[in-house]
Amino acid sequence: MHGHERTRRQAPCLAVALLLTLAGCGEKAKLTPSQQMGGNPPLPQAKAYLVPPMRVPDFAGWQGDAKPQVVAGLKIEKIASGLLHPRQLLVLPNQDVLVVEANGPGEEPVTTPKQLIAGKVKNKSGKGGKGGNRVTLLRRKPGGEWDKYVYIEKLHSPFGIALVGDTLYVANTGNIMKFRYVPGETKMSDPGIELGDLPSTVNHHWTKAMVASPDGKHLYVGSGSNSNAGENGLEVEYRRAAVLEVDPATGASRVFASGIRNPTGLQFEPQTGKLWAIANERDEIGADLVPDYLTSVREHGFYGWPYSYYGQHVDYRVQPQRPELVKTAIVPDYALGSHVAALGLWFYTGDALRQYKGGAFIGEHGSWDRAPLSGYKVVWVPFANGMPSGKAQDVVTGFYSADEAHLFGAPVGLAQDAEGALLIADDVGDVVWRVTSANAKTGMGSGAGTATGSSGAGGKKSNGGNKTTPY
Repeated sequence: MHGHERTRRQAPCLAVALLLTLAGCGEKAKLTPSQQMGGNPPLPQAKAYLVPPMRVPDFAGWQGDAKPQVVAGLKIEKIASGLLHPRQLLVLPNQDVLVVEANGPGEEPVTTPKQLIAGKVKNKSGKGGKGGNRVTLLRRKPGGEWDKYVYIEKLHSPFGIALVGDTLYVANTGNIMKFRYVPGETKMSDPGIELGDLPSTVNHHWTKAMVASPDGKHLYVGSGSNSNAGENGLEVEYRRAAVLEVDPATGASRVFASGIRNPTGLQFEPQTGKLWAIANERDEIGADLVPDYLTSVREHGFYGWPYSYYGQHVDYRVQPQRPELVKTAIVPDYALGSHVAALGLWFYTGDALRQYKGGAFIGEHGSWDRAPLSGYKVVWVPFANGMPSGKAQDVVTGFYSADEAHLFGAPVGLAQDAEGALLIADDVGDVVWRVTSANAKTGMGSGAGTATGSSGAGGKKSNGGNKTTPY
């Protein structure tokens, strides 16, 4: 059958599926995300769906002075707006804030009804649309307001960002770029060079999370799978569903850990120095399957994808199976709930939000592949002795309406400034939020320039600046 004939014959079925999806059809979840949190989440029997359970809120954005809700004792303020899908944040040693603005490159061919539906859903909810393909710099003025400057342009779906000494690394969807960082610049003067390539064919998952090791000797990059569960063939999964270890001196990389479907956030836990990841698990087998998770990442470890999930729970859609490999699958450390779509991770080390010190903040972007909605909030997971030690707690909520009909925003990347405030990139609201203690004073305190771990390894401090006009 010719491609255009196949498309014509599929169109009525796809149209019906889309209409059903947008109407919110499908079986609803039986478990709440909180019931699936922790080290041993309940996992119901997998089911097959023509149209999986879904809930699609309409894009509304933040109107007027509207903003997310925070728990008692905290306050939240908008420090930047009018951005183009802000995804990740990096606080520089002089307390400038870099904002990575991007969306998917739109290169993935549409081969399944799910892909067509997903594209329509993203546009409807505000998650679609062109990203900035740039890095914006935010600089705080003495009065507390923030200027913004276009810092780096003409990137290709960037996501990860890290500073090591005077070298700034940006992970595009297909490569890592390196730039010479000059403190105080509001526009990058270095044109940049490519350090090394990253997997970039098909781009089912395009985000490339990145973090530098504390000693600056390695970069770690999350490379998501090119499919939901291997349906595009495993030949397109080379260096995918993996955490890659990259040599900053040469750009050479190796697979550090594998079988992680989509590692969307990477950070080093400060007490133990171990690498941790958040991961988005597979879809289309139920509203309560499979929980996204937070886990330590072991060198040479295998975490199941695509053959199994949560250890040895076999995904029978994948053929042929690899039982000998499934036997080695590592059980993730901590379940976050199904389809919360965790995209931001930050281990908090400050004192301003002392009650959260030592634990992990997680930005949950929310997924369309579940009814009712899950995610769309920032949660905090307590840690003790370098391991999760209790239920996740909601910290920032209110990103959608009470009736789940309207979506205002969706949190992604997180960071911490010198005052210990939590910064949140909101890629649907196109805003950067700042969360502080409710009794915190306005203006930079005496701690400016002393952020812990916010600028990557080996960052140098400077308060220089130039007079580039903000936009």
